[in-house]
Amino acid sequence: MNPQSKVWLVTGTSSGFGRRIAEELIARGEQVVATARDPRAVEDLVALAPERVQALRLDVTKPDEVREAVAAAIARFGKIDVLVNNAGYSVVGAVEETSDEELRRIFEAMFFGAVAMTQAVLPGMRERGAGSIVQISSVGGFITAPGFGPYCAAKHALEALSEALAAEVQPFGMRVLIVEPGAFRTDLFGSAFRSMPEMEAYAATVGGTRQYAAQSAGTQPGDPVKAAKAIIDAVEVGCPSLRLPLGADAVQGMRVKLAQVTADVDGNEALAAATAY
Repeated sequence: MNPQSKVWLVTGTSSGFGRRIAEELIARGEQVVATARDPRAVEDLVALAPERVQALRLDVTKPDEVREAVAAAIARFGKIDVLVNNAGYSVVGAVEETSDEELRRIFEAMFFGAVAMTQAVLPGMRERGAGSIVQISSVGGFITAPGFGPYCAAKHALEALSEALAAEVQPFGMRVLIVEPGAFRTDLFGSAFRSMPEMEAYAATVGGTRQYAAQSAGTQPGDPVKAAKAIIDAVEVGCPSLRLPLGADAVQGMRVKLAQVTADVDGNEALAAATAY
């Protein structure tokens, strides 16, 4: 074991970015707490380095399992240096097509679950004066499109909270990294994909998004192995930026959004100033 190795707790390691991050960490000699709703799905990761890898059951939407997983990780390794909030899934559906129940389920998995995990590890990191929180968001945490509203809403919320968190914990020697991948070849449009019941009224606006999701599954340009390495490298050098966009499509989309926001601000600057007493 590398005496300089860190303890990483990664949620959602059964597939996608979580799996690739865990594999890369193990290859680098790090200590890994690999979590999944079914820990049998990550037993092969434990087999790679039994002395350095712990598999735990964790559904981030269940507070008891969050507390138990963090306690078990600390009992095994003594601390948690890095938390990677990765668990989640993709959703396509217009706002009107998405039921209140489904919208709450989306937020439970991708916002409240990540917040619960973050809150659970903060005391230990704060007391040690070190630690990193990695939020696997999405380019959809910064931009959106017809049909991606519910998914992006949860990611936008996570990013807003993470921006505030970064300022709150910086004095304690802690860092926050918001990862914003574009289209990567994971199961996001495969087994981790949910589609809301279609309404004909939204065929013209959301139909194209549904078609994109269906056609791009398995052909996305992004390599998740390279993404995993980039994320780990960023943490190892101290998370020099708050945001880490990944993929040329993410960079392009974010620049278009920034230009639109700048145009709106500039175009309304005089009106905004005129609202003062």
